[in-house]
Amino acid sequence: MAARILVVDDEPDLLELVRFNLQQSGFQVETSSNASEAIDALRRATPDLVVLDLMLPDRPGTDVCREIRSDPSLQELPVVMLTAKSEEVDRVVGLELGADDYVTKPFSPRELVLRVKAVLRRGTRSPTREERLEHGPLTLDRTRHRCFVEGEEVELTAKEFRLLETLMSRPGRVFTREQLLDDIWGSEITVTLRTIDTHLKRLREKLGAGSECIDTVRGVGYRFGD
Repeated sequence: MAARILVVDDEPDLLELVRFNLQQSGFQVETSSNASEAIDALRRATPDLVVLDLMLPDRPGTDVCREIRSDPSLQELPVVMLTAKSEEVDRVVGLELGADDYVTKPFSPRELVLRVKAVLRRGTRSPTREERLEHGPLTLDRTRHRCFVEGEEVELTAKEFRLLETLMSRPGRVFTREQLLDDIWGSEITVTLRTIDTHLKRLREKLGAGSECIDTVRGVGYRFGD
């Protein structure tokens, strides 16, 4: 069955352009022109991916992204941000909120379709993976997307959770910054290697006693202690 895509944008011509190109590529497409319509559509039926404009007439697209990531039934839903804002700080904010990719206007419809396909491929998860990861004071519940340190729940952003999940799933393995960027943001994302350092610093601060489980391998990257 074709994947269902929800496209959210307030520009009618652009909305039609994106809808047409995604449908031509075999996707089922639903459209919304503002944040309220988008949230209603998400509550009616969860799509396989959302293409979300950052600047909407009623509420910012970042608010919609926050609602998606805070809802347990939606937090694994892939989000591709589509916006005229191209400054690096805007890209970083979007990614930190949990967006899986970031496409700036003007854009090539073909590139957008390829990005959507790449994000959907990355979102495919193995049904045989362990649902809980435990090590020392840390417990990661993959099913409910929750993290606990010494039994106390810790609030993590979507990217912080995926960083910790990647490291915990392969204890003892050293991940380079490039590998972590590719695994979590995708090789097509244009962000600097310092993005990983910034996220790891914030993650360690939140983990408290559990932060000792994450080792920095100088000149290489990071490792979850075995």
